[in-house]
Amino acid sequence: MSSFGTYLVGFIILILGLAIAAYLLNVPTMWIAVGVIVLIGIGILMATSRTKMKDPPSPPGPRV
Repeated sequence: MSSFGTYLVGFIILILGLAIAAYLLNVPTMWIAVGVIVLIGIGILMATSRTKMKDPPSPPGPRV
């Protein structure tokens, strides 16, 4: 599995744990859904920025 996929799986497990905790604390379901959607978006943004391929170094130019 790629590092992107591994990161997302871990983040989704974290989100599920937080959603269950919020449910047990009697947080309204609508707010739990909003929080889950926001956290999924943040997780995707973080996963793409952390696993982004680095650009290869450019070849040296001619010396003058």
